Amino acid sequence: MSPTAILVSCAELPSGDGDDDAVVPALSSLGFSVSWAPWDSPADFSAADAVILRATWDYASRRPEFLAWCESVPSLFNPAGVVRWNTDKSYLVELLDAGLAVVPTALVEPGSPASFPSSDFVVKPSVGAGSRGAARFAAGADAAAHVAALHADGHTALIQPYQSSVDSAGELALVYLGGIYSHAFSKGAMLGSSMDSSGLYLSEQLAPATPPADAVALAEDVLDAASALLGILRAELLYARVDLVRGADGKPLLLELELTEPSLGFRQTDPSAATRFASAVRQQLA
Repeated sequence: MSPTAILVSCAELPSGDGDDDAVVPALSSLGFSVSWAPWDSPADFSAADAVILRATWDYASRRPEFLAWCESVPSLFNPAGVVRWNTDKSYLVELLDAGLAVVPTALVEPGSPASFPSSDFVVKPSVGAGSRGAARFAAGADAAAHVAALHADGHTALIQPYQSSVDSAGELALVYLGGIYSHAFSKGAMLGSSMDSSGLYLSEQLAPATPPADAVALAEDVLDAASALLGILRAELLYARVDLVRGADGKPLLLELELTEPSLGFRQTDPSAATRFASAVRQQLA
């Protein structure tokens, strides 16, 4: 009997945003019976051999419900414990404390006062997806109203100095499948971009990229550190996307580590990446 794989989405994008289109034939070629289903649909997720989070981009407004659903799925990739840790960006502070090169990050919980960097800075919710709720402020600006609005919605605010290299070089996303480097792509600056028609994420300008050695070295260190914090092996992560930017000194910094539902840039790389993804799914089941 063929193994079954469900690619998990949300009601607004029941078959994803198109980035995973090549994954379906790649999995099918390795013997999988593949379907799409929103995470809150009546689909029988417990019967599937592999339930793969791909486009669950409405989770931020329903995180407790989403996490409860994740806990109920026996064969979820990435696992529920990873999802719980990774869907709150406070993990960035944990990685900072572990000695990683991370964009400086301050958390302001509801009821606590905020202080702001002397340079341009960004304020966003610690639980969020698609850059919703993120805003950039000029040096010296008072972002207290934005922080208060996030607090009123029950969010912890996350404050980071804006990395000006994004304006010229954008971000670099390195994709790992089964703990092994697969490919990379660049992302243009998103703050100020228009919202996609789904209303779930800001539109992005993406392009293939070849990561330099220092970026690869940091991404490797980040995955090792995150795996240690989670108490798992890197190989247990079906997918990971490490988003990097350049700091003022030109060195790479971690902006985000995406382990839950990131676009993996299959449209920005060669077709063999989808085959590597399908092979990684088989590896997880083995």
